[in-house]
Amino acid sequence: MGKLVKLSYINMLEMGIDSGNGLIQVLIGPRQVGKTTSVLDLIKRRYKNESHYVSADKVFNSDTQWLREQWRIATSKKHILFIDEIQKIENWAEAIKALFDENRRSGKKVRCVLLGSSSLDIQKGLTESLTGRFQQIRAHHWNLHESRIGYNLDFEGFLHFGGYPGSYPVLPKKTASPHSSENTNSWAEYVRHSIIETVVEKDILQYQNVKSPALFRQAFEILISYPAQEISYTKLLGQIQDRGNVELIKNYIRLYEGAFLLRALEKFSNKKIKTKSSSPKILPLAPCLYQLAIRDSYSSEERGRAFELLIGSQLVRTGEDLYYWREGQHEVDFVLKRGRKIWAIEVKSGRKRTNKGMDKFKSLFPEARLVTITTDDYETFEKDPMLFLAKF
Repeated sequence: MGKLVKLSYINMLEMGIDSGNGLIQVLIGPRQVGKTTSVLDLIKRRYKNESHYVSADKVFNSDTQWLREQWRIATSKKHILFIDEIQKIENWAEAIKALFDENRRSGKKVRCVLLGSSSLDIQKGLTESLTGRFQQIRAHHWNLHESRIGYNLDFEGFLHFGGYPGSYPVLPKKTASPHSSENTNSWAEYVRHSIIETVVEKDILQYQNVKSPALFRQAFEILISYPAQEISYTKLLGQIQDRGNVELIKNYIRLYEGAFLLRALEKFSNKKIKTKSSSPKILPLAPCLYQLAIRDSYSSEERGRAFELLIGSQLVRTGEDLYYWREGQHEVDFVLKRGRKIWAIEVKSGRKRTNKGMDKFKSLFPEARLVTITTDDYETFEKDPMLFLAKF
């Protein structure tokens, strides 16, 4: 059993609850990254005698009437209502809006915290019904620092297997070759069936209309086999054993993005049309997802890809606009934009690569700041990516 880690998003949640701003606190993020465990620990430490915690995942008929009853309990006996797996409740957003507005009009002080793992469903409810009433906090897959504190995972182990702390105990404690098949088979089966399949079933197929679940799953296997690589929609479509069009692939990617499994980066351009029509660069959001795709093989080129997607996944956590860039033979791994500031980011893990792409990008975008990140830089970069970039 790993050591309980104080995750950064729990600090943010605690600040939101204590702020007195009256807003609903909404914590969303991937499954199996410790949201529920950490929130229950927070309740035990800080809010044991003033909170009411419930999970819609454990109730057979968690409808809006059940939701109103939980709110009533919080109103009469407690001060903070925590509702886990909120997306399980049909029409939850409309019901929460009515209860929140009634609470505000009556002058009652019930604070509401919602937890969920289905981004698309929750985002729809937030934007359609709860505009101006909530503060959103994003949970993420575990990083190296968190994995080291909780499970003593070193950099190489994290590069291979990192992201989902629930899978760490399945890894052998001692191994001469952490990437050998005999040591990873049971781990891979756990991640595939206990994590990924659960996400697909509970966070996607349960709420979205997918014509062929088998082909949808096949698409995921194909997507994660192209980590940090640009690939055209038509090429992706050609590898799926079904007739369809580009919109089918775009919808599949959108659903997997909504389940916090991957991110498809657009090509950076000053012209919006070119950005939207570009081929995507596929970015699995946890290092271990690439491990599932490459199985037993792990060349220096694949290690480089794994490190590049690791940098990309940390850049995603900044919440800033993130792209890639390529023009002919010239390319830049990542382009991050914050307001008018632009960073061109090159990732190096020992692979021999020239800086011609960075030079070309600088000639086209003179205001850009050029950044190179190596494995030696990683821990400093991970600690605060924006602070790291600000030095350039």
